[in-house]
Amino acid sequence: MTKLAIMGAMEEEIEPLLAYFDNVQVVEFAKNKYYEVEYNGLNIVVAYSKIGKVFASLTAATLIEKFDCDTLLFSGVAGGINPELNIGDLIIADKLCQHDLDITAFGHPCGYVPGGNVFVETSKELNAIAKIVAHENNIKVIEGTIATGDQFVHSNERKTFIENNFNADALEMEGASVAVVCDALNVPCFILRAISDTADMDAGFDFDEFLKSSAKNSADYLIKIINKLNK
Repeated sequence: MTKLAIMGAMEEEIEPLLAYFDNVQVVEFAKNKYYEVEYNGLNIVVAYSKIGKVFASLTAATLIEKFDCDTLLFSGVAGGINPELNIGDLIIADKLCQHDLDITAFGHPCGYVPGGNVFVETSKELNAIAKIVAHENNIKVIEGTIATGDQFVHSNERKTFIENNFNADALEMEGASVAVVCDALNVPCFILRAISDTADMDAGFDFDEFLKSSAKNSADYLIKIINKLNK
């Protein structure tokens, strides 16, 4: 039976998911909490990693190696780059990159280190299921490239750099590192993001408000995908 890992970066990203579950068991490990639950015949472990690539990598590896999860789903929020993406819209990553990984001084392309690749792909099978769920529920979702970096991007200049170098549709701070871990350990990976902001928004906008509503959009869609996985 599949043992499913569900990740978010922040508490706000997993709270709407945990609201769907009863009888949650909490396991503390590596300065974090892991929430184990049975749901519709599936064993599930939910965790938020904390923000950034290092914490996300640690949490993803722990879910796979310690908790024996064999499939990983990520639900959270992202900043939009693609002008067609508005706040609350959903994007599935078909591939991800690390926009702040830079050894171009040695003649390599941005986002690349020897032994790795600029882009890491996610599970085509999981993405296909997600698109079926979206169609069945009349949910608008796009599939595209997500860029990851250890910085909250709020400048138009940086957004343009990421768009020009990676042709990215959205950006965030964890997804590519999770995908790298899953790729290395041969675990199918699905990265879902709801747009909480756009990179050129006014600095005075209420991020917390959009964070909560977008995180709920992502979580509600993910639960529908999980229900589909068990059919």
